[in-house]
Amino acid sequence: MSDKQKTIKESVSLSGKGLHTGYDVQITFKPAPIDHGYKFQRVDLEGKPYINAIVDNVVETSRGTTLEENGVQIHTIEHVLASLVGLELDNILMEFTGPEAPILDGSSIKYVEALKKVGFVEQDAERNYYEIKERTVFRDEKNDIELVAYPDDEFSVDVMVDYNSKVLGHQYASYHPSHDFENEIAPSRTFVFFHELELLLKHNLIKGGDLQNAIVIMENEVSQDELDRMADLFNKPHVKVKEGILNNVDLRFSNEPARHKLLDVLGDLSLIGRPIKGKIVASRPGHYANTQLAKIIKENIIKEQSRVAIPTYDPNKEALHDINSIKNLLPHRYPFLLIDKITEMTDKMVIGIKNVTMNENFFLGHFPNEPIMPGVLQVEAMAQVGGILALSQVEDPENYQTLFLKIDKVRFKRKVIPGDTLIFRMELLSPIRRGLVNMFGQAFVGDELAMEGELMAQVSKIKEQ
Repeated sequence: MSDKQKTIKESVSLSGKGLHTGYDVQITFKPAPIDHGYKFQRVDLEGKPYINAIVDNVVETSRGTTLEENGVQIHTIEHVLASLVGLELDNILMEFTGPEAPILDGSSIKYVEALKKVGFVEQDAERNYYEIKERTVFRDEKNDIELVAYPDDEFSVDVMVDYNSKVLGHQYASYHPSHDFENEIAPSRTFVFFHELELLLKHNLIKGGDLQNAIVIMENEVSQDELDRMADLFNKPHVKVKEGILNNVDLRFSNEPARHKLLDVLGDLSLIGRPIKGKIVASRPGHYANTQLAKIIKENIIKEQSRVAIPTYDPNKEALHDINSIKNLLPHRYPFLLIDKITEMTDKMVIGIKNVTMNENFFLGHFPNEPIMPGVLQVEAMAQVGGILALSQVEDPENYQTLFLKIDKVRFKRKVIPGDTLIFRMELLSPIRRGLVNMFGQAFVGDELAMEGELMAQVSKIKEQ
């Protein structure tokens, strides 16, 4: 595994139909500078907007992975991204002349061949790996799906699939950078069960579907008339069943469906935004599960970065928001307005101050002989700091409030007592969408961590009385 970032030597283009939209699309891969990562660009739209290939932008995973940024979407990008991961490329700009990646033959091999043809170049920067520190799990018990990331010195993926299918049976596939990605994983094509085809058509999907770019699996006996009817729906030649699949294609591998699921895992997990070191074990994976694990890992990265970034408080520096300004943003009042200053704020992060004095009314009973700030009030103060960030993004914050939906993974590290100055740092774990705010927060006294936790809230309009 190379430790240097890589890009391609020159641009290269491919064209084809999008699987679900049916649009003819050209994709052009272009070299990109250090730390650029993967980005898509819709050159067919006014302003040629960019879409970052990050899990925060995932909006749909039903039959492929769709990204959206600033109202602009790009569909079915998992095979493209898997080719970049398999070739260990780090910085690539992908220009699209339409809304969806070309499906080509249903695998990643055409992308791999085109990229290898122009060649690669090492860049003068180290790869920015994220090392899995602890067992990290996404589990969907209802559908018997589990994806687990384990600490390891290298990146590898094991995939197990079992669809209770007499044709597919139980299949297993694995990937390691020492394996021959180009020949062992990249050629694995997408697959679909015959009974799903008509439903997909009725839902206005697979407009670009072709019997040459997917393996169609036949679970049950179907009359030749029904096969012919489906072929006519696709405007394709009539075909017959051959050993549980349609006879238009031969399997490239006995476990090709499992290898294709592994291909999808590689593409979807690239949305973490960094190459990882760790072992992924996936049982019955799909795009939703893949991207959920990617979100969990991305959240862990944000938390670890926050832990390193201990905020400092300079009382001589003018506050971004003083107590009077805070009162204009928050509806809270004495004795429940628990922050005194906001010292710093970006579109993703906010730092606030709480000066803890013996005059706090809660010290009367908590506790008379050993005054300690209650943990629940530390959480409330932290939430108010996060509320400032959330409300700063609406035009009339005085008409809105933030309401708790969930408090999770709260840990208290030390007592908070009179005389302490609490420094709160809150950071968004994901972009604010539909008023939902998901944040990771920490409270420090000096450079010592006092408490931390995840908070979720809903920004809602205050009802008129």
